[in-house]
Amino acid sequence: MVQIDTTFGPIIIRLFPDEAPKTCENFISYVNEGFYDNTIFHRVIDGFIIQGGGFTKDLRPKNSKAPIRNESRQGLSNKKGTVSMALTIDNNSASSQFFFNLADNPDLDYKTKKGKGYTVFAEVIDGDKVLERIQKIRTKRIMLYSDIYKRNIPLHDVPEDTVLINKARILRSNLNN
Repeated sequence: MVQIDTTFGPIIIRLFPDEAPKTCENFISYVNEGFYDNTIFHRVIDGFIIQGGGFTKDLRPKNSKAPIRNESRQGLSNKKGTVSMALTIDNNSASSQFFFNLADNPDLDYKTKKGKGYTVFAEVIDGDKVLERIQKIRTKRIMLYSDIYKRNIPLHDVPEDTVLINKARILRSNLNN
């Protein structure tokens, strides 16, 4: 289990290492390195997702490790209360960013051999009220410079008030708990 301490309160998640071993290993390595400490939830869409794990509180992107292989074929669905890895346009691009599903999101599940899905790797076991509070905050659109595109790009659904991940930590070392 992992506890994510936010400015809105703690969220505890249980990992699914049998279904998503590489994804869980990847997430745990970021937690152990303190990568998520003092990062923000930079994308909040009420009734859909809360995304974080990639930006500092001044909206600077953090340097993540090499992406991992997508494990979305494992059969877990992006249901309300699950946690999944975010992707870029590439199917095998999951690195540090993750999101909480605030509703059942079957459109994010693996569909075909060519279709990409978002790997579910955990579920929320405590902190539902925290997520409910976060999803209700006001958001805005900002322009942010992208090193990938070498220009400013719009970033949508950014919370007007910072939602900080103060610290993420392992509660149990056994990934099966």
